[in-house]
Amino acid sequence: MLYHLLRTVSLVWFATLADAQVPEVAWQRAAERIDQATLRGHVRFLADDLLEGRGPGTRGDRLAQRYLQAQFQAAGLQPVLGDTWYQPVPLVGVKTHCPPTMTFSKGDTTLSLNYFDDYIATAGRAADRTSVEEAEVVFVGYGIEAPEFDWDDYKDVDLTGKVLLMLNNDPADDPDLFAGRRRLYYGRWDYKYQSAAMQGAAGAIIIHTTASAGYPFQVVQTSWSGEEFQLADSAAPPMELRGWVSARAAERLVEHAGMNLDDLRAAAERRDFRPIALGTRLSMDLPCEVRKKETANVLGMLPGSDPLLSEEVVVFMAHHDHIGLAEARDETGDNIYNGAVDNASGCAAMLAILKACTELEVRPRRSILFAAVGAEEQGLLGSKYFAEHPPVAPGRMAAVINIDGMNVIGRTHDVNMIGHGKSDLDAIVTAVAAWQQRIVTPDQFPDRGYYYRSDQFSLAQIGVPGVYLHSGINVVGMPSEWGKQRLEQWIEETYHQRSDEYRDDWDLSGAVEDIRLLFYVAMQVATADKMPAWRPGDEFESARKKARRAILASP
Repeated sequence: MLYHLLRTVSLVWFATLADAQVPEVAWQRAAERIDQATLRGHVRFLADDLLEGRGPGTRGDRLAQRYLQAQFQAAGLQPVLGDTWYQPVPLVGVKTHCPPTMTFSKGDTTLSLNYFDDYIATAGRAADRTSVEEAEVVFVGYGIEAPEFDWDDYKDVDLTGKVLLMLNNDPADDPDLFAGRRRLYYGRWDYKYQSAAMQGAAGAIIIHTTASAGYPFQVVQTSWSGEEFQLADSAAPPMELRGWVSARAAERLVEHAGMNLDDLRAAAERRDFRPIALGTRLSMDLPCEVRKKETANVLGMLPGSDPLLSEEVVVFMAHHDHIGLAEARDETGDNIYNGAVDNASGCAAMLAILKACTELEVRPRRSILFAAVGAEEQGLLGSKYFAEHPPVAPGRMAAVINIDGMNVIGRTHDVNMIGHGKSDLDAIVTAVAAWQQRIVTPDQFPDRGYYYRSDQFSLAQIGVPGVYLHSGINVVGMPSEWGKQRLEQWIEETYHQRSDEYRDDWDLSGAVEDIRLLFYVAMQVATADKMPAWRPGDEFESARKKARRAILASP
């Protein structure tokens, strides 16, 4: 009954929308070009061993860029930056050679943690060698400064030259603080390292748990043990050491200091927490290989039809990179992180939407900017560079639709919207989903902070609201828990692993439905009289207002 009611209401909305802008039949005819064959073809190539996992600055990365540029050009897009399709993203790569053990000393006793199994570390700055010498280890709780929550884990304690041990995620005991169980940006590893560097720390070590990270320690091992990248023009404060320790290793470290990790965790949940010196010291030498590399964002524009609104854009974004090659082969002889779902599938979805856009008899009023960005797996670097060097003024970006992975488990009754509740894009997604006889659900795993882990976050920081979907979990024809179990299994066994490869047994019927939904949402935004807006009081609302003021002030 609910589905029929939603469908009736949404059909009226959709017909009105179509009559006012583009006939509904034209949109649906174009959307039929989004099909499983198109998706499979693009993923097969982009995730092929030939591209060697598309690591930033590699031959495979360049092949992916050329493929995407060729698809853009063949579809009739126009270059965005003069006569070039590429926005170069200059990088500095740092390969850190970690010692076999990380050794802590307290008096005449020592504790050694084994590389890879117990700890992972990288140099915090691009140098041939970084080191910490007899650096005092200090537990700093979650390492958060949040004035809006009257929260400060540092309490003006001088932490210059110290190594800061900190918890992952953000405090969750109080539902009125840090959105309760929903992770905010304060819970992200990149915020924590930046926060520690701002304190003048020599290094920071994050305590990993599967619950606090949203993925097992093996993801840290695979994601942080190779060459790490940063933007060449990064102004981030330097730090000697960035590290992770497993939950068991952290317990041993705290026990070596004569303390209990559970007690420290409990203390860190309170506003009155103050940094706690563990009485242990760390000396560590990290020789590095440093080299300049370059990836690129591939950009193409479908011009809009309205003389004025065509200056504004709807951005489709997907990252084209993955991890690349592993140092060692596994038992099957495989050393390639193909990144089929993450994110060859997102690029395939974007290209399928491009195919649909070019089928439209009447182009939308606003322009559509297609952006395949690089180095996302290194900390959203390509989209960050795009945001810092925008090809279109941020105040003219109506919205971003980011595609990072697609549904491979079949049609779902639900649409999982990451960042639901942040902007009035919710209403558009909800209406289109209802027309498809589906419902929109907020983030299924709010404690994992997915909103801050993909490229729409880079554009949110310059004020652009966005849509970012994850696969639904209520799979048509399956038991209620089946979809959730499949996705959890994927995180446990496949996420950032060599097993993320193209599979013939994927059921892409749900992907087709999701991608068509994104196409319809884009058409609505691209034809509406007004641009979407953040909800009043949202963390990114002020950035949007600033961007719009800049447009109004320009000649």
